[in-house]
Amino acid sequence: MQLLLDSHILLWWDSDLSRLSGDQREAISDPGNTVFVSAVTGWELGIKRSTGKLVLTDSIRELARRFGFLELPVTMEHGELAASLPLNHKDPFDRMLVAQAMAEGLTLVTVDGAIRGYGVACL
Repeated sequence: MQLLLDSHILLWWDSDLSRLSGDQREAISDPGNTVFVSAVTGWELGIKRSTGKLVLTDSIRELARRFGFLELPVTMEHGELAASLPLNHKDPFDRMLVAQAMAEGLTLVTVDGAIRGYGVACL
């Protein structure tokens, strides 16, 4: 399975595994699965970090690398797909993650119920 982590999932993987479901923990830790972290997550969490809303000892990139997660860049296809999505979710970062998951055939690991309204595979 190929997984794309929502921003909060990456943070919880680092600091509070108890907030993840058993299925989420199992899937992320399964060496047979490929786990991606989007450049969008780096952007979103980087903004929170720069405004003082988030404190991390490592960069988002280093955090993802420490766990062996792969970087997922944003492409023009992702941008156009995200722009075409209905505004079920007001957060542009989350809409981009939905678009990336759709375009790349990834399962989005999230607890955000609004994302499920897009029909994207979620865990």
